[in-house]
Amino acid sequence: MNDYVLSVLLGIVEGLTEFIPVSSTAHLRLTEVLMHLDLGSGYWKMYTIVIQLGAILTLPIYFRHRIANFLGTFPQGERGDRTMWTHPLSLTLIAFVVTAIPAFLLTKVIGKNLENPYVIGGALLIGGIVMWFVDARNGKAEAAGETAKGGLIRTWHMEEMSIGQAVWIGACQILSAVFPGTSRSMSTIAGGQVAGMSRASALEFSFFLSMPTMAVATLYTLFKSVHGSKTENPIGVTSLTGHEWIVLAIGFVVSFIVAYGSVAWFMAYVRKRGFAPFAIYRIILGIAVLYFAGRMM
Repeated sequence: MNDYVLSVLLGIVEGLTEFIPVSSTAHLRLTEVLMHLDLGSGYWKMYTIVIQLGAILTLPIYFRHRIANFLGTFPQGERGDRTMWTHPLSLTLIAFVVTAIPAFLLTKVIGKNLENPYVIGGALLIGGIVMWFVDARNGKAEAAGETAKGGLIRTWHMEEMSIGQAVWIGACQILSAVFPGTSRSMSTIAGGQVAGMSRASALEFSFFLSMPTMAVATLYTLFKSVHGSKTENPIGVTSLTGHEWIVLAIGFVVSFIVAYGSVAWFMAYVRKRGFAPFAIYRIILGIAVLYFAGRMM
């Protein structure tokens, strides 16, 4: 396949799946297998990191007004009832730290699971079932307008979150780091709903948490890919040809554009219809991955 066409295809896959709860890692691996691609070389491993950066860049741009508002009201918040520890920006950082430390310590375990089709298929399937159950449970509560005093939904807006909810969501996010196919967004959205957050507030916090989480993880991986580490050889390259730079640029731009549209559509869709279609898709895809993995053994 032509490298330029391949770059467009991979950019679309990354942009479409990075922020919706279906796992971009799983879809890039499946694309590689289905199209008989070899993305294991140093250059293509670096390429997948770069296009992820393109997708990440969409979030601070899409939420720029929200971020500016949070920065302008720190630490008391819009309603004047927040502190330095309970402001949404602080809670985002707390959740990030809860995820980052265990994820860093489990780096070797994460590396072993990245290529395992049984782990990917199982995570897609189990995550889909969990998401379906949790969203159905909370969807009924939202429709009924249940409130903090007597219902399942205690937090309707991100500004109302507690430290406990942030810690819990950060802990849930660890699952997506250890088990590829789980989906970072699925684990944080479902975790938020379990903790009593509405669909909209859980989704928004998931997006905000993804900014530091994905940026740090991706930049760290990119650093290792270029310079290596004490236990790993560099997988990237220090000098690229003009052709390789163009392929990288195409993937980065396509991933950014598609991801931006995906985020905008996803925000509007979930507020009206919930996460059930994504859960069903995960279940079907997970079963298919496990079936074909079994056939290949």
